[in-house]
Amino acid sequence: MTATTTAPPTASTLARPAADEQPPPVALSPETGDILLRLARSVVAATASGRLRRADLSSLLPRNPSAEVLAPAAAFVTLTRGDELRGCVGRLAADLPLWEAVMSAAVGAASRDSRFLPVFEREIPSLSIDVSVLGPPVPLRDLSAFRPGVDGVIVERAARRGLLLPEVAIDQGWGVAEMLGVTCLKAGLPRDAWRDERTQVMVFRTARVSDAAAHA
Repeated sequence: MTATTTAPPTASTLARPAADEQPPPVALSPETGDILLRLARSVVAATASGRLRRADLSSLLPRNPSAEVLAPAAAFVTLTRGDELRGCVGRLAADLPLWEAVMSAAVGAASRDSRFLPVFEREIPSLSIDVSVLGPPVPLRDLSAFRPGVDGVIVERAARRGLLLPEVAIDQGWGVAEMLGVTCLKAGLPRDAWRDERTQVMVFRTARVSDAAAHA
């Protein structure tokens, strides 16, 4: 599934470990995963029905939220209906608490993905929701180190940026060249722009939770 970003930060605002590092793995506790999915579904439903109120959203958190829920993080929310993408929006900047980043992404996926009409209230029961929490991106120096299906990819040149989440490679059966090429196209660049030294290619990992089984 492809993704769009909201309020994309400049390149300098993205946390970048040293160039020779692999993208760090990301882990979520089962409890946090459940909280994020409940929050995302509630926000999508409230957005679609026109009843979104921020005051209501904070009440969805546990009385004593964990440090994991409160820690700053980057996150995306993906909506699907059957096998079709219905919306995917998120944030690359880890500048909000995780729960707020997921809330923002859920609003965006339901109403601000320019590729789709806003989600209708009648669609809510048939939607599956995935929440992806992103680790910090690292520059990709060696193509042999890229792992389709494990690593997500960001392509950036000047003010243009494209991103694909790791699961796209599995969903589409793509290898390294396909992932990089399509990410370049998403950034509005030529398909082979990843070969150009002016283009920065970064990879990242995610922790992904889904309620797809419950809404199959």
